[in-house]
Amino acid sequence: MQSLPVFLRLAGRPVILIGEGEVAAAKRRLLARAGARIVGEDAEAAIAPVIAIVAIEDAIEAEAAVARLKARGILVNAVDRPDWCDFTLPAIVDRDPVLIAIGTGGASAGLAKALRQRLEALFPAALGSLALALHGARAAIRARFPDAADRRRAIDAALEPGGPLDPLRALPEEAVERWIGEAEAPSPAITVRIALRSADPDDLSLAEARWLGRADTIFHTPDVPPAILDRARADATRIEGPPPRAVPPGVTIVLALASFDAAALK
Repeated sequence: MQSLPVFLRLAGRPVILIGEGEVAAAKRRLLARAGARIVGEDAEAAIAPVIAIVAIEDAIEAEAAVARLKARGILVNAVDRPDWCDFTLPAIVDRDPVLIAIGTGGASAGLAKALRQRLEALFPAALGSLALALHGARAAIRARFPDAADRRRAIDAALEPGGPLDPLRALPEEAVERWIGEAEAPSPAITVRIALRSADPDDLSLAEARWLGRADTIFHTPDVPPAILDRARADATRIEGPPPRAVPPGVTIVLALASFDAAALK
């Protein structure tokens, strides 16, 4: 991963935009949607912009503008010049308050756009309503599942494909309330053993990828590559070696390449 994806709150905050023409106009519309206060490069220092977008076609002028802005400690995006960028602007699927960002690190805006168009057709328009309903029900969810780990596992199960809160299905308005009333406490301990067919993460089945996404603890043999482990939750505990007789609470995944000694999975 060459960049850290972040969502920056710009409402009411100054952002420098330099340039004219269609590209600059498109960036202006995007910043306006985010509530930014768009200013020029000569804005007073007291305004203290933290980011800037340079949409100048002439390479010499653009490079000079980028240098001036970076000298002021401002993070810069130079349109169509990824090597000059401190940050890039992703393609966006907007289901407010849900935002899905697709970035290629500046490698190909066309690819990011093509992926966005496919995802637009995948995610229902009511996805934002589900997010707001979950936000509004936080106190009720916390009361139903007082333990933080149980709460996360219950929410994960509800949002799984085919689950009562499957985000890719059309859901009734009362779906979250109904789920809270009917949800069962998650199993205290689940162990899933996965014999990897190769070191390529693309060879994971959908079911295997989903289990990794739910994992609380992962025990793995030394030959399991980082690319596979990176498919798990970032906060999942990773332990090289066999699992103990008494596995920890939650979802435990035991990983080994199929070529490794089968006893490593036991």
